[in-house]
Amino acid sequence: MRPDGRAADELRPVRFTLDYVRYPEGSVLVEMGETKVLCNVTVEERVPSWRAGSGAGWLTAEYALLPRSTHQRTPREVGGLRGRTQEIRRFIGRSLRAAVDLERLGERMLIVDCDVLQADGGTRTAAVTGGYVAVALALRRLAWAGVLPPDLLRPPVAAVSVGVVNGQPCLDLCYAEDAVAQVDLNVVMDVEGRFIEVQGTAERSPFSREVLDRLLHLAARGVEELIRRQQEALSQ
Repeated sequence: MRPDGRAADELRPVRFTLDYVRYPEGSVLVEMGETKVLCNVTVEERVPSWRAGSGAGWLTAEYALLPRSTHQRTPREVGGLRGRTQEIRRFIGRSLRAAVDLERLGERMLIVDCDVLQADGGTRTAAVTGGYVAVALALRRLAWAGVLPPDLLRPPVAAVSVGVVNGQPCLDLCYAEDAVAQVDLNVVMDVEGRFIEVQGTAERSPFSREVLDRLLHLAARGVEELIRRQQEALSQ
């Protein structure tokens, strides 16, 4: 039995609250069970210096755990980013760049701020899943305003965690499961079933190709459901 009573192949309850913050071009609060991540998109009329003159745009992501998003207070990262934070930022940025036609964006930059309000496992995958919805909102509004062409979005992307807990492959791990998992993977895919990123590790002992295949199949089913929920939210 999982801590929250779910089946092994069941996602936590998913909710997207659009326009959670008034001012960003795109804003979404994504909730995956007790994990809550606020994703805000800012569109700036500039690109990094190394991209200037290319005619193409860029997307970058920032990520932070708010101090009491965890069981004990997490100090603010004022003296420099921890390695984990930098790695998660890159993970989110790589994932969401796969969803945007940057070559046709013009010399603009999408900044996706992902702030964890409450952490119960899967914060980086929730940030990718919610971040896509926030990016879609931002680009849709700029297209309506005639600033950008209407077809800059590529096939939708979403992300989910999978792992082996007490010998059982499980989808969408909460913190209690993640803390004891024998295998832990974060998987990013698009609507066509193509992989964008797979992060995985054996926490204790090496695992077999058979286990990996089972976990990837489980992740694919989860991503398929998450993308369906994304599209439902965006159609409102």
